[in-house]
Amino acid sequence: MSSETAEKYKAISPAEFFYKYKEIAGFANPARALYQTVRELVENALDATDSHGILPDIKIVIQRADPVQEFYRVTVEDNGIGIPPDIVPNAFGRVLFSSKYVLKQTRGMYGLGVKMAVLYGQMTTGRPIEVITSKREYRRIYFFKIRIDINKNEPIVLERGSWRKQRDWHGTIVSLTIEGDWGKAKARIKEYVNRTAIVTPYANIVMYTPDNEVVFYKRVIDVMPRPPREVKPHPYGVDLEMLKMIMESSKQPTILEALVENFQSVGEVTARDLLTRAGIDPSISPSSLKEDDLLKLVNVMKTYSQYKPPSSSAISPLGTEVIKAGLNRMFEPEFVEAVTRRPSTYEGHPFIVEAGIAYGGKVPLSEPDKPTTLRYANKIPLLYDEGSDVITSVVKEDIAWENYLVSFPAPIVLLVHVCSTKVPFKGVGKESIADVPEVRREIKLAISEVARRLRGYLTAKQKEFEAQRKVVHLAKYIPEIARSIEVIFSGDGLDREILVKKIVEIISAKTGIPESKINEVLKNVEIGA
Repeated sequence: MSSETAEKYKAISPAEFFYKYKEIAGFANPARALYQTVRELVENALDATDSHGILPDIKIVIQRADPVQEFYRVTVEDNGIGIPPDIVPNAFGRVLFSSKYVLKQTRGMYGLGVKMAVLYGQMTTGRPIEVITSKREYRRIYFFKIRIDINKNEPIVLERGSWRKQRDWHGTIVSLTIEGDWGKAKARIKEYVNRTAIVTPYANIVMYTPDNEVVFYKRVIDVMPRPPREVKPHPYGVDLEMLKMIMESSKQPTILEALVENFQSVGEVTARDLLTRAGIDPSISPSSLKEDDLLKLVNVMKTYSQYKPPSSSAISPLGTEVIKAGLNRMFEPEFVEAVTRRPSTYEGHPFIVEAGIAYGGKVPLSEPDKPTTLRYANKIPLLYDEGSDVITSVVKEDIAWENYLVSFPAPIVLLVHVCSTKVPFKGVGKESIADVPEVRREIKLAISEVARRLRGYLTAKQKEFEAQRKVVHLAKYIPEIARSIEVIFSGDGLDREILVKKIVEIISAKTGIPESKINEVLKNVEIGA
C-alpha cells in the first residue's frame, strides 16, 4: 500500500467557484464590493430601459443597515420592462443564468454580476436579495426573497408574494445588504454615477447616499441610442466547438440549409462554396458530420474572404448628439465635439469606436502629461485598471497632442467609447480593454478626428486673439489721427466724428477686422488723449 496520500478530486458548481474566488469578479474587499454592487445593479437597470426604448428613471439608495457593523443596503429601482415572475428566481439565484447570452450589445456579458453581489451578501451579512418587479401588461406586482444554494448553484426562494397594481407601474426594484466601506468607496461610486450620467443625458438619475446627500442628474434630451438587435454569428467568429453545438442543435434537414439558417452573411451560394471547398456533401444531415468534417469546415469558414462584413445592427453606439449633450450637461465647455466611427470588425465581431472632446468652460485642468480621459465600453464607465487599458495607451503614446495646439495641463476632457457584441476585456471585472490591433487603430483614428476639430477651434481662437490685439493697437491711434487731420484741414468743415468713422472703415477693409469690434475698443479710448 502506498504511503503517499491519495489525491482527492471533486467537481464544484459555478456558484461555489465564484464564492471561493470572488476577487476575479471585482469583490476583493468591502470598498470595491460596495462599488461593484452599485455598478451591477445600475447597469441592469439601464439595460432594462434604454435597450428597450424606454427613457430611464433610475433611483439609487445606499443606506447604513446596521448601527454597529459596516453593513449597507443598496437598492436600485428602474422603470424598465420588468421580469416575468417565473424567471426571477433563476435570474437572481443561479450563477451564469442570463438573458445576455445572445449576440447583441449589452452592458453585462457574463450573467454573473448581480449573482456575485448576492453571494457576497450571503458571505458577509447572511441576508437574501429582495426583488419587486412587474411588466407593463401585468395587473400584479411580484415580490421575492432569494438566496443561492452554493453547492447546487440553484435559487432558494425564501419568500414570495404578489399584490394588485394600484397604479400603472412597471420595472424592477432590487435590494441587497452587504458588508461595505462607504468611506473608501464613496468617491468611486459618485464618480461612477457621474460618468454614467455623462453618457445617459436622456436619463433621470437620482442617488441617496448614507451621508444624507442627494445627487440628481436631470434628463436634458429625449434622444436615445438606437436599441441593439440580436443577430446570428458571423462565420469569421466561429470555432470548432461553436460549430459543433450549432450543428447538433440545428433542426434543418441538410448541412446546406443549416449554414444558411444559423449564420449571417451566408446565403445559399456562399454555403455551397464553403461546403465544396471543405469536401462535404451539401445534402447530408448536420448531425451526421464527423469531427474531421467539422474541422475542415471551420478552417474553410475562417479563411473564406468573400463574406459581407458582420452586421452592425447588434451594436448600439451613443451617437454624437448624445455624447455632446452629456459633455455639455456636465462641463458647460466653450468647445465640444464628437465623432462616431464607421463599424469595423475583429475576429468576426463588429465594433464601433466613438470619441468626444470638451475644452474650456467648467472643464477642470488635466494631468501634466495627458487629457482627462473618460473610458467607456458598451456604455459602462471604466474606473479601475486605467494603466493597462488600450485607450490610455493610445492617448499617451499614439497622439502627438502638441500637433493639435494642446499643451498640458489644459482644461480638456476626452471621452472614448468602444461598443461591440464582444468587447475584448482583460478580465471578468470588465475594467480595461485589451490591446487588439483593430480596436487600437479605430481608437487612434477617432481621437485624432476630434482632436483635429479642436485644433481648428483653437486656431480660430488664436487668430481672433491676434485680431483683437491688433484692434487694440490700431484703435489707440485713430483719435490722434482724426484730430491731426482736423487741425491740418481746419476751416474746411471737416467733422472729427466723420473722420473717425471713415478711418475705421478703411482699417476694417484693409485688415478684415469687423467695424463693430474696432468701435467697441474705441469706446475705451479717450479721444484727444
